[in-house]
This record gives sequence, C-alpha cells and structure tokens, in this order.
Amino acid sequence: MKAKTQSPGKPGRGVVLAAVLVMAAYAGTSPAPRASGPAPDDLVLEYKMPAEQVLRYLLKDEVKESTDRMGETVETVLTASETDTFRAKGRKNGGLLLEVTIEDSTLVISSPRGENRPDLKPIIGKSFDMVLSPLGVEVDVSGAEAITFTSLSGPRSVAPGYKVFFPDLPDKPIRVGQSWTTNSVVEEQAGTIAVRTEIQRINTIDGVETVEGLECLRITAKLAGRFSGSGNAQGADIKLDGKITGTDVWHFAPTEGIYVRSNSEVLNEMTTTVIRGQTMTLPTTQKQTKTVKLAGR
Repeated sequence: MKAKTQSPGKPGRGVVLAAVLVMAAYAGTSPAPRASGPAPDDLVLEYKMPAEQVLRYLLKDEVKESTDRMGETVETVLTASETDTFRAKGRKNGGLLLEVTIEDSTLVISSPRGENRPDLKPIIGKSFDMVLSPLGVEVDVSGAEAITFTSLSGPRSVAPGYKVFFPDLPDKPIRVGQSWTTNSVVEEQAGTIAVRTEIQRINTIDGVETVEGLECLRITAKLAGRFSGSGNAQGADIKLDGKITGTDVWHFAPTEGIYVRSNSEVLNEMTTTVIRGQTMTLPTTQKQTKTVKLAGR
C-alpha cells in the first residue's frame, strides 16, 4: 500500500510537538478477488465527491501528558478543535480537486507554568486547493504552504496537517471481515525541531452501522510505530525517541464515497533527552484522544 510523508498534528495543530516544547522549557492480507470479477459481497471503495459538494468536518484533539522530571511528575494537558470545509471543484489529473477552508481553529496548552494559547487568527478563514485521489492519497496540498501561524517553536505551515487528513482505502475489492495495511512516514520541521513518526495501520472492516444518516462500514485500525526527533529549544538540545500504539475506529459510506467519522486513542511512550550544560532524561507518556466528525454536507 502507499506511504504518506508529512507532519503530525491533524487534528490538533502541533499538539504532540507543542507538549514536548512545553516540557523542554520546563526543564492485513485479503483474499484475491475472483477471476470473473468481484463477488456480490465485495466492495470497491473510493472517494466520490461530485462538483460543488461541500463537506464540513469538526475535529477535536486532547493530549494528557505526564513527565517524570527527576522524580517530580509534571502534567500537561493540550486541547484543540478545528472546523474545516472541503468543496469539490471537479476533477484534476484523475483526482478530486477540493477547495479547503479553515473556518475555525483553537489550541490551548495548560501546564504548571500556566496556560498558553497560540494565535491562530492568521489561518482562520484562509483557503487553498488540494488534490485527493479516489483512494485517499493527498496528491497535492502545496497551496497550503503559505498559510502559517506561530507556534511555541516558531513559524509553521498548516500544509503538513492536511497530507493525511483522509484515511487510505484498499486498492482492491474488499468485504466485511477483511483487512488491508497502510504505512506512513510523518515528518515535520517546526522551527528548529525535526520530528519523524513511522506508523503502520492494519485496517479491518468489522461491520456496518448507520452514522449521520448514512449506511457506513465500520473500520477498526490497529496502530503501531516509532517516534523520533532532534533539535534545539530555548537553548537546550532536544532528542526524542519512543513508541506509538493505538486504535482508530472510523466510518466510511461506500455508496456516497464519504469519510464520515473517526475516533482514535493513541499512547505515546517516549524518552526526551534535554542537554543544557548537563544531560537530563525525561520519560514521558502521552494519552491522546482524537475525533473527526462529518458536521455538514
């Protein structure tokens, strides 16, 4: 299956990375289809947004972080929300041409040092075009590169967050009970911090449910991966290393070709090494809960 390369933080723009900076500052196989064609129960899944269709998504993200700072436990909570619309503009090079508008976006970081609210007003109301393949590959989001905001680590573009917005679909007919695997390599340079995340998702269709008035496939994905990074923050050299595990239950309406909902729970267990004169090793656990919901169409 295909691999995507981009930055984490969608939904919840920069949530995991922001937590690291606050802490530092505080320092499946499917059977082949029949030769004669797909069986009656097999489905060919694809995104089908017709021209002028508008889909509005509400995203919410929460990260509860616990860091052992030389025997002292430091708790940080990050909450984020965002509303995005995707307006179909027809086809381009075999893909769906979509106009994306950031209708609203908020991020709040609460730590022992107080509350921080990055200014996201510069990105609210901004639009850009993207191209999405029928299988969910974000082919082109270059129009988003110039849309930026200032995070704790410096200026950042919103583009990386949209490169893995839509879940990947299987590239062959599939039915309930079958699975497919996707792999992603997630990279971001935020200020002086470079972060790389590698994740494998094993997606299994485990049933059919009605969600938002649409008959949907319920898909459960098991996530496993690695997290690493390095850079400098507030005069300290930072190195990150850890593992990622989690689950994502998402819904897709096959008849309409619409991504409808996602609920994920992810556990990040990492070690942050901070070097500022002396070396400090900080074991950190992050429990992340994310939701994406179709709020209008």
